[in-house]
This record gives sequence, C-alpha cells and structure tokens, in this order.
Amino acid sequence: MNQGIYITSAEPRSGKSVVVLGIMEILSGRRSKVGFFRPVVLDDKNPDPITALITRRYDPAIPYEKVYGCSYEVAREMILQDRSDDLLKLILEKYRALQEEYDLVVCAGSDFTGPATALEFDFNAKIANNLGCFVLPVVKGYGRDAIQIVRAAQGLLESIKERSCDVLAVIANRVPAHLAKDVNNELKRVVPADILVYVLPEIQILEKPTVGEIAAALGAERLSGHDERFNREVLNFKIAAMELPHFLEHIEEGSLIITPGDRSDIILASFLADASNTYPHISGILLTGGIRLASQVWRLVEGLRQSSVPMIAVPADTYTTARNVSSLEGVLSYDNPRKIAAALGIIEEKVNSRELMDRISTAHSERVTPLMFEYEIVRRAKSDRRHIVLPEGTEERILRATEILRMRDVVSITLLGNEQEIRQKAADLGLSLPGVNVIDPIHSARRQAYADAYFELRKHKGISPQMAYDTISDISYFGTMMVYFGEADGMVSGSVHTTQHTIRPAFEIIKTKPGCSIVSSVFFMCLASRVLVFGDCAVNPDPNPEQLADIAISSAKTALMFGVQPFIAMLSYSTGESGKGTEVDKVREATRIARERRPDLKIEGPIQYDAAVDAGVAKTKIPGSEVAGHATVFIFPDLNTGNNTYKAVQRSANTVAVGPILQGLNKPVNDLSRGGTVRDIVNTIAITAIQSQNGGTTA
Repeated sequence: MNQGIYITSAEPRSGKSVVVLGIMEILSGRRSKVGFFRPVVLDDKNPDPITALITRRYDPAIPYEKVYGCSYEVAREMILQDRSDDLLKLILEKYRALQEEYDLVVCAGSDFTGPATALEFDFNAKIANNLGCFVLPVVKGYGRDAIQIVRAAQGLLESIKERSCDVLAVIANRVPAHLAKDVNNELKRVVPADILVYVLPEIQILEKPTVGEIAAALGAERLSGHDERFNREVLNFKIAAMELPHFLEHIEEGSLIITPGDRSDIILASFLADASNTYPHISGILLTGGIRLASQVWRLVEGLRQSSVPMIAVPADTYTTARNVSSLEGVLSYDNPRKIAAALGIIEEKVNSRELMDRISTAHSERVTPLMFEYEIVRRAKSDRRHIVLPEGTEERILRATEILRMRDVVSITLLGNEQEIRQKAADLGLSLPGVNVIDPIHSARRQAYADAYFELRKHKGISPQMAYDTISDISYFGTMMVYFGEADGMVSGSVHTTQHTIRPAFEIIKTKPGCSIVSSVFFMCLASRVLVFGDCAVNPDPNPEQLADIAISSAKTALMFGVQPFIAMLSYSTGESGKGTEVDKVREATRIARERRPDLKIEGPIQYDAAVDAGVAKTKIPGSEVAGHATVFIFPDLNTGNNTYKAVQRSANTVAVGPILQGLNKPVNDLSRGGTVRDIVNTIAITAIQSQNGGTTA
C-alpha cells in the first residue's frame, strides 16, 4: 500500500505550491498525522516559501532538517561523482525516518530552479518510485490554449508511465477561466479512467505579487505604510513619467506607482488619489533612482496619519526597476492569509476530497486533531451554505474572518454598521469583501418592522413603541431580529462586546427550545489527538441540579452534532459516594435527573477530572464505569470552575478552544471570546452554520 503522495511538475511556474497546500489541507482534515517532505532543497539553512508555509501551518514544532533529504549542492556533487544510488539512499533514509512519525507523507518535488532543470523530472520520478509514493503531476495551463494544455497533460502522463510510476491524479493548474470547462471535459475523455482529473482556474490574487513580495525581491527599503497593506496584491504597475493630470487618468485599482524619488508631484498625488473617494485605491508607491524625498515632502507624508499606502525605494533606475517588477509572480507564503484562503477556496471547490481520499486507500486513524476538527466543520458548513449576521462589522478580526470565509465560500455574511466606515476599514486593511452585505441598523428599512415585532414580544415588560424603536438600533438586537425573522440563519458576536450584550437579545426574542430550562454553552477543546467538550464555561454562574442536568443533556447532543461520541462526566471535587457536602450533592442530584431523562446516555457523576480522563486512576476510584477514564463531555458544577478550567487547559496544553457555543436556543446565536483570534471567529461562524443546518442549537 502506498503511504505517500509525490506532487511534481515537468516545468517551472506550474503553481505546484497551491496544489501542495490544498492536498495537505484535505489530508490533514481526514488523517491525524500528515507529514511534509522535500527531497531536495536550495538552501539547507533556510526553508523556501512553500516549505515554510506547510511546516508552520501543519507542523510548527518539526525541525527544518527533518523535512528534506539534502541540498541541491549535495545532490549535484553526488551525481557528478556517479553516486546517484547513494543519493537516492540518502533521501530515502530521511524520508523513512519521517514516515515512521506520520500516517501519510506529502512530498513536494523540486522547483526547477536548480543547476540541471532539464533532468529534474526524471530525477523526481525516480525519487517517487523509490519512496513508494503515488505521483500527482501538475500541468501548467498558463499561457496555453485548451489543446496545448491537454497535450501537455498527455505527454506528462506518458512520461510518468514510462518510468513505472503509480499515478493518483493529474491536475491542470492556472488554466484560463474561460477554458476550464473544455479542458476538464477533454482531459476526462483522454486520461485513463483510473486516474483522477481536476482543473484549477487561474486566480488573480494568487498570480499577482504583493507589495511586500516585490519589496523583498528587489531588496527595497520600506519608507511608510501599514503592514497589512504590504500584503495587498499589485494588479498592475504604472511608470509615472507624464504630467500630473495625464498621470491621474491612468491610475487603476491596485496600481503600483513607479516613479523617481524626486517627482514630488506624482508622489503626493498618489497619496491623495488613494484617499479620495473618486479614485481607485493604489497598492503602493515605488521610488527609483536612490533619490530621497525632499524634507518638506517627507514632512507632508509623515503628517498623513490616516494613510496606509506602502512606499518603498530602490537604488536602480526606473527602467530597470520596471523590468524587474514585470518579471515577478505571486508567492504563496505563510504571512499572507488572504492568498492561503484563496488557494484553499479553489481547491475545495474543484477537487473532490471524498473521491481523492477513497483513491488514496490509506489506513484510517481514529485520532481527531484540531486541524481535522476545523477541516470537518468547514466542510460541513460549506455542504449546506447558510447566512450568518455579524453585528461587529467594523472590528478588524471580524473583517479578516469575513474575507477568509468569503474566499472559501463557507457561508453568506451580513455585516452590521455604517457601510462607508466598514468598506473604508476593509480597504485600509487591504481586504476584499465583494458579495458581503452591509446593513446600517439606524437607517435600515427593516428597523420599524423589527421594532414593531419587538414591542409585541416585550410589551408585557412595560416597554413603549418608542423604546422598542430605539432598542432595535442596537447591533445585537438588530442582528437577533434578523435571525428571528429568518433573514439570517444565525448570529455571531462578542469580539468587542460582553457576553450579556450578545445573548440578552436572544433570551428576549429567540428564547429557549421547549423542554429546556436553560441556555448554556460549551467549548470544543481540540487537544493534540482528540476533541473534548467542556460545559458550561461561559453563561451560568451557579446552575441548580435540574439546570445542570439540562446542560449535560444539551452538551451530549451538541457533541454528537459535531462527531464526538458523548461519555459524560459530571465533575465535582469528589468521585462516587466518597464525598459529602452541598456542592457534591448538587452534582449527584443532577446526575440522577439526567439519567432519568436520558437513560440512553452514558453519564457518570460525581466524578473528579483525573478519574474522568485517566484510565489508571479510574480503575482505582470508580472501577467498572463506562465513562471513567474515557470521558469526552465534561460538565462543570459552576461557572467559576468551568471558566478557569477551560482557560487553564487552553493556555497550558496549547489547546485550540472553539467557543463558547450556545445551546438551548430556538435558533443559533453564538458569543465570541473578546480575546478570540481570527481563527476562533472563523470556527465559531462555521459551527453556527452547522447548528442552523441541524435545526438550531441543541436542547
């Protein structure tokens, strides 16, 4: 059985990095441990961009020397000494050592940047055979018509077959979008049926270099600009040699303005054009000739505090600089999450992951890693696309999460807030949000209808129509009313607001499901090899026994919804019958109620945390228990215990904590931690979508 996949091409600039990233994402979502390996690298001290991206994203702790066989220099010397077999043995030794630690290894072939590019394809084929890998060849579509692409694929497959390689799939990459369908149909007609075929269209954001990449490639000096804008793509470049009025006519969205450093008129006009609502946003300014800005002009630039435009400088003349810029292509790197999201989005759209996994036929691992969990929730969210409203539309993390979700086509999103402010904030951050709806609650045409409905729901509490109208202008109330009316499938908020600000409207408007006495929450604690469910760690300070039983039952349903088999531990400072006291008695009574209501569930309590997770301790403290030592759902007796415990596990065990996820509501509304990352927000939004797919939150 093949235990690895070797991704290679027969020529440079095939876009192999996108394929490597996409295959790693698919495999890491389905396998507990997926390794990465490069047989030959240019630099044995510093990783290349794709190696840095893959290792930092999927295995940040692995030493660089473990993920490659040898350097180009070593390989060249061994080949010149007629020691090709020794070279293959060296690479195989390094690969096998890595393979012992992983269920499956993805290999990225050479980049055709070495000293003998003409021989690299044959070299890659030999390595793939000696490593026992499936080969996944990547065919370049850029600059070719449909017939040329198909012929290139046929020739590449024939060459691979001649070298007795096992082919998993063939991917045509960077195919002009208007040719993608024809290329896909023709490849499926001519390629053998046992080889999978996928076609990836050319994506502008991946093809174009960013300002930061250009600065790095040219060795440019950074003069000004926000770090975020250095990650903005350069869609075109303009050599500013005209008079100012004519120059302004030629500015386009994403232009890099190339001009000598003494053209103060062009430089200042570029800054003003970017700030103007009547001109496109530029990507940056590149000063040539090694000419420093005049001190007076520099004072003006420094005073433009609201401007985030990157400005860089090089010593070369304008012609040489423009020629160098024109030769650069985009780089897929760890520091550019926008390109990563775009790459994953196109892979998820065009590559049938289930079909691919079936063909790989590797042993299945029972482990569930954080990445597997995240992969699965994104996959499930995409399977039945939902509409989520995000009230905190001007918050940077929300905007970044929105762009990632849009690029990966996970959910539809509505942002709440002043539209001009939101769009400007996104532009300043270098974000692209086409297709994202923005609603200003204060000026919305739906405000009166929402106010009328809210008045009917709350008039028994003594509110007036005017009070209802004023209340609906609040983003949390407006977003909750969108969910109430079915104009959004769920709401996620709390990145800059309190939990109460987020969930109080849900209590008043959406309310709890029948048979559930309490709204509670859980965190998914993604440990190194499994996912645990912790509840309630965010909402209820001191639930009574009946409420605690409801929390346990709701948490079990939530666990099942997300693929975690529930073995429920009702936690206390005492295990079994050994302890006495009010708090222990509360947990004991809650356990009795939960068992009575749901006799089908496996529930143990009261039980201490060590007895719940450690099989050895469980044998001593509570022998014969189905839950002890194997618990997956942990119910804490109060908020003080739960909140502190989840944060201790999160920080001390370097665990990804996804949540809090609310349960018990008729429709999904979820709260974010104010310290949550963009990754946390993306996960919570995906989970909210899945809750909606399953008829709302659990009860």
